[in-house]
Amino acid sequence: MPDFKQHPLVDTDWLAENIHSPDLRVIDASYYLPQEGLDPRQEFELHHIPGAVFFDIDEIADSDSDLPHMLPSPQKFSSRVRKLGLGDGLRFVVYDQKGVWSSPRVWWTFRYFGHQEIAVLDGGLPKWMDEGRPLESGPAKAEERHFTARMNGFMVRDKDQVLANLKTGRELMLDARPSARFVGTAPEPRAGLRLGHIPESANLPYGDLMETESRTMLPAKDLHQRFEAAGVSFDRPVVTTCGSGITAAILSLGLQLAGHRDVALYDGSWAEWGMPDAQTPVESDS
Repeated sequence: MPDFKQHPLVDTDWLAENIHSPDLRVIDASYYLPQEGLDPRQEFELHHIPGAVFFDIDEIADSDSDLPHMLPSPQKFSSRVRKLGLGDGLRFVVYDQKGVWSSPRVWWTFRYFGHQEIAVLDGGLPKWMDEGRPLESGPAKAEERHFTARMNGFMVRDKDQVLANLKTGRELMLDARPSARFVGTAPEPRAGLRLGHIPESANLPYGDLMETESRTMLPAKDLHQRFEAAGVSFDRPVVTTCGSGITAAILSLGLQLAGHRDVALYDGSWAEWGMPDAQTPVESDS
């Protein structure tokens, strides 16, 4: 068994060989932007990896926040994942329906709540299906299992912490959005947000961490080179950010694979920072 704590990525061959292990659970963590017009749960029930359960990113979230899919309370998280049969003492493999897109967000969320034994399926459901591997349909079936949430506050940043970092410059803000959105020459998917980026931040679009055709993650050596080219120093803490905290987790996963161990994620991301009344400084080329 690989050490998920140190190398949180598994391939489809490994999952196919270990899918019936009694201590392994598979999670579909698919998410679509509203304009994509797809319901990830409906897509899950059409076809999913055998034995998988569906993790609803928008529902297992802070329902009191005006921001999208913010981290829930530990009580809510424990309650929801317990009903999915995702409990203490188990190992999880998480995937999504696009390849590697929203699954790292759930990987990061479980790690934030103290569960380290979780890995992302490289290439996700598209690669699994391209290889002709078995599928199931219908709703998930799971037996409840106790989950103990232990929050790790070092893994997340809020707006006030990011504002404070503008003065100290201790942490590098690394933005996962496409470059045109980063510089403010392309609109944001969420209407009404300002255009641009957090001052002094660097940009590394999440797609640059993947093979173009297979949508699998690049090898660790190549990831290291991409991060360095973007301005990442491996002895300086990094805070990842994006549009709403989803693709920032792809950067967090890539940094972990490349050997960086001091990484946090700005949960509110541009959905919070870019609000018209946020009174936060913005840089742009527009």
